[in-house]
Amino acid sequence: MIDSLLPSALDLARFQFAFVVVWHFLFPAFTIGLASYLAVLEGLWLWTGRAVYLDVFRYWLKIFAIAFAMGVVSGIVMSYQFGTNWSVLSQKAGPIIGPLMGYEVLTAFFLEAGFLGVMLFGLERVGKRLHFAATCLVAFGTSMSAFWILSANSWLHTPAGYSVAADGSFHPEDWWAIIFNPSFPFRYAHTVTGAYLTTGLIVGAVGAFHVLRERRNEALGTRDANPRARLMFSMAMWLLCVLAPLQLVLGDLHGGNTFEHQPAKLAAMEGHFESHDGAPLVLFGIPSAEQERTRLAIEVPHVASLYLTHSWNGHVPGLKDLPRDHWPTNIPLVFFAFRIMVGLGVLMITLGAASLVMRLRGRFYENPWLHRAAVAMGPAGLIAVTCGWIVTEAGRQPFTVYGLLRTADSVAPIAAPAVAASLAAFALVYFVVFGAGIWFLFRLFAQAPKAHEAGPPTDKPIRSAGTTPAPSTRHGVDPRPQIQPAE
Repeated sequence: MIDSLLPSALDLARFQFAFVVVWHFLFPAFTIGLASYLAVLEGLWLWTGRAVYLDVFRYWLKIFAIAFAMGVVSGIVMSYQFGTNWSVLSQKAGPIIGPLMGYEVLTAFFLEAGFLGVMLFGLERVGKRLHFAATCLVAFGTSMSAFWILSANSWLHTPAGYSVAADGSFHPEDWWAIIFNPSFPFRYAHTVTGAYLTTGLIVGAVGAFHVLRERRNEALGTRDANPRARLMFSMAMWLLCVLAPLQLVLGDLHGGNTFEHQPAKLAAMEGHFESHDGAPLVLFGIPSAEQERTRLAIEVPHVASLYLTHSWNGHVPGLKDLPRDHWPTNIPLVFFAFRIMVGLGVLMITLGAASLVMRLRGRFYENPWLHRAAVAMGPAGLIAVTCGWIVTEAGRQPFTVYGLLRTADSVAPIAAPAVAASLAAFALVYFVVFGAGIWFLFRLFAQAPKAHEAGPPTDKPIRSAGTTPAPSTRHGVDPRPQIQPAE
């Protein structure tokens, strides 16, 4: 009786992978957008010469270094599980997944690692243009990393370009079809846009937090306007105005692709057990696989058919019309995670629209409610992308390779106590190490952005006020060593 209540090795392996993936993806979801933001800031500094862009660049560069390091560490740990807990999946899908992961390392990770040092420490050593090129290459590397990882993940959802050997392993036949599998373009666009929104919300929250501090200082009689905080907030809200509505369109396209290729996942997302002509949008309910219905459903007629089939009376199949062994393992998890993601997306659009209204009314920096809302929405992007991954991966169950290889047939022959021990170790180490890293990030967020003492690189030697210029030689170069002033 007690043994039947204990989780199996499969349950523990699935939970461990979910735990590690959620922790890991928090950091790339932030750094993908932050790398591009840094490139934009440095480009604007080079173009305009305004020091405020350089100040904000240096402020976020420290934060990027820490978040990037934590993302690398968590990503390396995650990859080991393919050999420990999912060796059967590695053996059967390795000929396809392995090269895609290898391309990510050879192109994206080496590009990031090769130029990261120049980006972090080379501003006053390699020259402005070369440093800007390094920043752009790091930003490009983060996007390339997402490209290969999402290609591999998308192939598991919509496999293409393969053949199946006698032993059940998958072998590549058409690499173009494998890389650009049916769901990859939609998944890549949706995920990368989500990463940019995640970064924009965090940057906007930090900027709004320090703008609110301005108001507190003004109330105390000490006006302390911070143009760097205002710049952060303004750029983030412009990003939100553009990308939040775009993400709604990309999500609709991605949903249409899921409707075509993974109907069971789509039905679980919508909470539809019955097929419908003119399917309703289920705003809220409690789906039950045992009862085969969504209890306490609050519905809006025809709306689901409208955005899924673009027809008022379009046919939307329900779970009952699909094989029971294709249903997602945890339908309520998929259902509620999808609604959290969409609800946060609506709030992002609302915040962007409110910021635009306040900007047009000339109260963009004077409206405290807008700033408080931006601070409150700071973690919304991280929550939304996490829920998106939950919908994606929980909706793929009970398969690892959708429709072809079941999760129960992919797990390694390992005992439950061994998986439980490694899971406990992961949980302990992750909460200590990454908890400390996140705490330090919040310490950096709380520091107001300021003008840095170290100025931009110049073409002429820097000398302190009151020092005597070094004598020049016949060729215009002083052969004696010169003492540079302290920065």
